[in-house]
Amino acid sequence: MDTIQLAHGSGGLENQQLIRELFFAAFDNPMLAACEDAALIEGGRFAVSTDSFTVSPLFFPGGDIGKLAVAGTLNDVAMRGARPQHLTVAFIIEEGLKVNTLASIVLSMKDELSISGAQVIAGDTKVVPRGAIDQLMINTTGFGAIVSDCNTRRIAAGDHLIISGNIARHGACIFAAREEIAIKGLTSDCCTLWPAIAPLLHAGLGIHAMRDATRGGISAVLNEWAQQTGLCLNIRQDDIPVSSEVRGFAEILGIDPYVLACEGVFILAVAPQDSTAVIDLLRHHGHPQATLVGTVGMAQQQPAVLLHSAYGTRRRMEYPSGEILPRIC
Repeated sequence: MDTIQLAHGSGGLENQQLIRELFFAAFDNPMLAACEDAALIEGGRFAVSTDSFTVSPLFFPGGDIGKLAVAGTLNDVAMRGARPQHLTVAFIIEEGLKVNTLASIVLSMKDELSISGAQVIAGDTKVVPRGAIDQLMINTTGFGAIVSDCNTRRIAAGDHLIISGNIARHGACIFAAREEIAIKGLTSDCCTLWPAIAPLLHAGLGIHAMRDATRGGISAVLNEWAQQTGLCLNIRQDDIPVSSEVRGFAEILGIDPYVLACEGVFILAVAPQDSTAVIDLLRHHGHPQATLVGTVGMAQQQPAVLLHSAYGTRRRMEYPSGEILPRIC
């Protein structure tokens, strides 16, 4: 690895290599080594997560960079079973950006914050010369109070795997908007997930782990879980919820929907006796496509994600690699 490539930011193998060989080597500590969406601080009472957002175009069907920044960071906090409370925001603005454009983005952030009740408590603004960046970048750090700690270490053989909704809509939407491809009904799934997660946590169900499928899509999340737990994740291919718009778009362009980003879909590993209740609550709270897609089993030789077809065949769901879609989140 001599130079940084776009693939190093796509959420796939190259991204993991960069993180482990450079960042983990320099900053190694137990909290970082856990490889969760958010770290626990203050004796495990609070979760904190940070993220940076750069998307082209800034506005897309279903959202904009501001909504994406708020929802994306607070969702990472919620994935640890924490109630989002506070957010810091830093804007890196290219000289020449229209004030009305920035105002629209800020108001969108305000609206998205109101969904979870989180508040911006600190921030920063930098303006850089024309051409230094593409219009706008936003960095956010989110904080939340733990309700019920969910983490990868709790995943066990026998757990049921649930996907909360139709996958790949954000990645497909951004690609279509960027290339000016009109796909009727195709919008980003970008949204704050706390309204759906809160009832699950307060119901005291056996939710062992949660992860939102952003960069690298469900393929990245499932493969990370398999590698971190040493287990085999068995997925029924026909049960993975994919909308007709995304399926058609992906087939035409030859794109694997499993590696396309979501911004309002998450994966859950839950105790088998609670999976029906989890799906019912998700469907009641705005996620009607929530589906049981597979189970966790012991690895026969090495950890893997296996896709099982309706015809009895199976194949690996490979970890994403190479340049997937740049500047999507």
